[in-house]
Amino acid sequence: MREKGGNRLVPVSDYMVDALKLSNQAPRVSGESLQTCQVIYSQFGLAIHQNDYQARRRFVEWAQNEIAVVPDFHKGIWFSDEAHFWLNGYVNKQNCRIWSEANPQVYVETPLHPEKLTVWCALWAGGIIGPYFSKNDEGHSVTVNGVRYRAMITNFFIPELNNHDVQELWFQQDGATCHTARATIDLLKDTFGDRLISRFGPVNGPPRSSDLTPLDYFLWGYVKSLVYADKPQTLDHLEDNIRRVIADIRPQMLEKVIENWTSRLDYIRASRGSPMPEIIFKM
Repeated sequence: MREKGGNRLVPVSDYMVDALKLSNQAPRVSGESLQTCQVIYSQFGLAIHQNDYQARRRFVEWAQNEIAVVPDFHKGIWFSDEAHFWLNGYVNKQNCRIWSEANPQVYVETPLHPEKLTVWCALWAGGIIGPYFSKNDEGHSVTVNGVRYRAMITNFFIPELNNHDVQELWFQQDGATCHTARATIDLLKDTFGDRLISRFGPVNGPPRSSDLTPLDYFLWGYVKSLVYADKPQTLDHLEDNIRRVIADIRPQMLEKVIENWTSRLDYIRASRGSPMPEIIFKM
C-alpha cells in the first residue's frame, strides 16, 4: 500500500491493529493517542477535515443534551448503513478499513473476484432490521442509488417498523448522496418527522464519523468474522451465512453495543471532536 502523501510502499505486515473493546467505560484521552488516531485516518483516506471537528462537537453536545432529558434516548435510535461483501472474503467499508469486536484487521487489498453482495441493515438497542440485499429484477447484486434506496425504505424498512412504536424512535443515516437527496429526506421525514439524523436532515449528522455508527464499529466486523468460516463458494451461500449470523445476534449484545455509543460521545467531547483511536498505527 502506498502511503498517502508519500512515495514509500508500506506492506500490510508493518501495521499493527487493535480496537477498543466494547465497554461502558469511556476511554482516556491523551495527546499521543489523538495524534496516532489522526495519522491512521489520514493513511486510509479518512482524514477528519478541519470543519468536521466543530460539527462533531455540535452533534455530541446535542446528543448528550437529549440523553440528559431522556436517559434512554440513545436506545431509541435506528442506526443504518451499507457494506459490500465480496465472495473472496473482502469486505469494503470506509476505504478498506473494518473494525470488529475482538479481533480487528485492516484490509487494503483490491478484490480479486468481482462477485459481491451489497448489504443494508438498521440496528437499535431492541434489534436489527435486515439484512436487505440490493438486487435488480434479475436477482443480481447492484449498487445502491437514490431510486433503489427509496424503494428499500418504502417496501422493506417502513413495513418492518410496524412492529415498533415509530412515534418514539429516531433514524440515523450517513451522508451518502443516495441518502441525502431531497426526495429521500422527504420520504424519511414522512415517517420520522424531525426525528431524523442525516446530512440535510432536521438533525445534521457529523460527516466522516463512522466511530459513532454502531454498524461500523461493531456489526460489519462481527459479521465478517463469521460468514467466511466455511469458505462460501457462491453468493447464495454467502447470503445465507450473512442472514444466519445477523439473525443469531442476541439483544444483550446489541444493548452493550448501543450503551458503548454514550462512551464514544464522552470521548469525542473530551477530545474536542477528534476521532476515536479504533485502530492503533505502528510502523
